[in-house]
Amino acid sequence: MRGIRDEVLECKKCPLYKTRIYPVIGQGDHNANIMFVGEAPGANENKTGRPFCGNAGKVFDELLNSADLKRDDIYITNILKCRPPDNRNPLQNEIEACTPYLIRQISIIQPKAICCLGNFASRFVMELFGLADRIEGISKMHGKVFEGSDGEKTINIIPLYHPAVATYNQNMINTLKEDFGVLKEW
Repeated sequence: MRGIRDEVLECKKCPLYKTRIYPVIGQGDHNANIMFVGEAPGANENKTGRPFCGNAGKVFDELLNSADLKRDDIYITNILKCRPPDNRNPLQNEIEACTPYLIRQISIIQPKAICCLGNFASRFVMELFGLADRIEGISKMHGKVFEGSDGEKTINIIPLYHPAVATYNQNMINTLKEDFGVLKEW
């Protein structure tokens, strides 16, 4: 993991390095059973290098608590390690440049479940684990458990709404908590 960190700190594979303050490599237990994969760092994350530390992070912590989990119990990262300008969606070339780091993180941690936060993370992780034919919008997949494979072993893939959705629509918090309840199994 230190090697990945060092590579990301020096990475210039896409133009996002030009505007980053700190890349957000990941945080948590390197032996976690549950890994969360978000989309990309936001403004607060770019300033601190820490995933989910802004308003969405407060919601994320509340959701973890509702599932009897703590940040120390899980590992959290993103498909992009640097913030896209104005929090725009990741571009395909940025995803292609950055996801080899994520693939290595998954290989090292070997979680039993990967929780994908939002459409971009869900699409990438589901394709990675042979579930491309099961991809739908997050509103149809959220909270469901899919069994994927890396060719050698199976892994549970759980698409979830991004916690930021509750910062825009407070009515979503109960749906998010219900979906996070699935995680108690691991």
